[in-house]
Amino acid sequence: MVYTLFAIEIVAAVILAGTLLYRYGDCYRNHILVTVSVLIAWCFSFVIMFILPLDVSSTFYRQCLQSINTTTVAAVQNNESSTIAPSNQCQKPWSYVPDSVFPNLWRIVYWTSQCLTWLIMPMMQSYSKAGDFTVKGKLKSAVIDNAIYYGSYLSICIILLIYITLKGVSLDGPKIKAIASSASNTWGLFLLILLLGYSLVEVPRNLWNNSKKNYTLTYSYFKIAKLSTDKCEAEETVDDILESLNSIAAAVGPGHPLHRHVDIILQKLPVQLRDKLNQKQPPERPTAPSLKSLVNLHKKTIKSLHVLQRTQTQWGLMLERIYHLEDVASNARSPEHRFQRTFNAPRPPLMRVLYPPIFEWYWECLIKPYFLRSMAVLTCIMSVAVVWSEVTFFVKSPVLSIFANVLIAARNTYNYTAIVTISTLTIGYMFYCAYSTVLRIRVLNLYYLAPHHQTNEYSLIFSGMMVCRLTPAMCLNFLSLVHMDSHIIKERIMETYYTQIMGHMDVLGIIAEGFNLYFPMLVVLLCAATALSLGSRLLSMCGFQQFADDELALDLVDEGREIAKREKRKRQRAEESLARRRDYNERFAPHRADDGDHYVASPHRTAPARLTVDDGGLDRFGESTLPSIRSEFERRGKMTMPPRGLFDDV
Repeated sequence: MVYTLFAIEIVAAVILAGTLLYRYGDCYRNHILVTVSVLIAWCFSFVIMFILPLDVSSTFYRQCLQSINTTTVAAVQNNESSTIAPSNQCQKPWSYVPDSVFPNLWRIVYWTSQCLTWLIMPMMQSYSKAGDFTVKGKLKSAVIDNAIYYGSYLSICIILLIYITLKGVSLDGPKIKAIASSASNTWGLFLLILLLGYSLVEVPRNLWNNSKKNYTLTYSYFKIAKLSTDKCEAEETVDDILESLNSIAAAVGPGHPLHRHVDIILQKLPVQLRDKLNQKQPPERPTAPSLKSLVNLHKKTIKSLHVLQRTQTQWGLMLERIYHLEDVASNARSPEHRFQRTFNAPRPPLMRVLYPPIFEWYWECLIKPYFLRSMAVLTCIMSVAVVWSEVTFFVKSPVLSIFANVLIAARNTYNYTAIVTISTLTIGYMFYCAYSTVLRIRVLNLYYLAPHHQTNEYSLIFSGMMVCRLTPAMCLNFLSLVHMDSHIIKERIMETYYTQIMGHMDVLGIIAEGFNLYFPMLVVLLCAATALSLGSRLLSMCGFQQFADDELALDLVDEGREIAKREKRKRQRAEESLARRRDYNERFAPHRADDGDHYVASPHRTAPARLTVDDGGLDRFGESTLPSIRSEFERRGKMTMPPRGLFDDV
């Protein structure tokens, strides 16, 4: 029973990481190394988030034992007796594990994550977008692509080492590891504060705005209009790539030395684009390419296909969201209290039983808006608590940090359940706020996590890198908020095993006394700027289209509404045509079989009677065949012959 909760937390982290990777990634399409690396990165980040609260509760228990032992030693020195053992005075947490477990776990998790995020994944990311045709060439391009990236960090490390050496500090293996850990965590803290300054305001505001149906639908129209421009640009880029490939394919024949390289590029194209390329007329005088130009074209093809796949995925998801919001708006006025969809998608049998249309109507039209508003209020309270604690965590007496006061109160009453629960919720909320912001930034629009297995390798690798960089710094920041970092509160206390392994972010004096203490205060200014929408207003002034109450935004909303109507009509016509085709086949299939047998048996028939469909409707039959079929159908009383042009709209 000692490892019960510990094992449950580990299994929960693995299941959560695996479920998310299955939802967003495609294990059959992506490379196995990418899948394994991203799974490890996500899993270890969730392990830190779930296991750190257990380390906190264990540390409180060890602090209690240390305090009792100190008191006992002092009493013995003063010739006083203590009849109560320290273990009896301190209540042992029910989630306590042996002391050797946490240090070994943190070493494995932390250094594996650091190797992934700083060494392996950047190389994999560059390797995945390299245009070379051999493994050696891809590795060479990846190294060159990361040369500036690694060179800048190497120069910073050399400067830091020289500075520390001039300060008279002797360097050995443990100190070099502490310097590397401190540098990584300081970079993570810098990024964390910038992201929290935006998300701590935006998350509650998005929840509140999503509870307003009209606002959400209007904003979706605005997004689909902007996305339409991105989609057109991506399609135009791919068309340019196809033109280049058409010219190169005409110049490079089967016997050409570069023919196999051209085939590799063509195999990257989806079936629809390959068919579109085959329909193009080859140029009259094609020019043979060089290997270098093929490498550049291959790299452009990979990037353009990634962008096209991302925009098409966003386009489809946004259209589904608009259709759903329009269905909610129409069902809210319905007196039947049964949710009816415009497009009936197939649902699993269990879902149809547990979530019938009546329940769906009450949830979407009545309960969900109030639920979102209540969640907005709760997240707003959490955001205020985080901001206040970030500003006041360095004040030791009196304790002003909200989370520090809550955990201290729980520690005094030995309420370890509250300690674990509050710590997990706080770290989870900060994790969600920080990471959700990364994928919302327009500058990073190349990276997008799309559900239903639509996320490409490039975005998966980027997500793994970000969680590995943000999670350690975020957890150290949380320990500072709850006053469990001795270097922050300037008091010698027993620290968590996590802090002992990760180290402190105060190797340099300027970082210890300035950056780590006062930079988190910047979150107040960032939150104020986000609340006043200063960033959106500045981008709007610079020419970037933002959702605001101006004429340009209203025009985009109207454009998005028309786009949604047009796409809905296209989908309705396609589904109606498919339904008519299916109904036609069901009704006429047995008669085709009977009449086919009849005509085969008759020696006077010169042409078989086949009911097929083409662009003009039904195929023309012989004059002796068509009247007999028509009279036979009318005699049986099934139905009359369908008119010509039944499927003209397909």
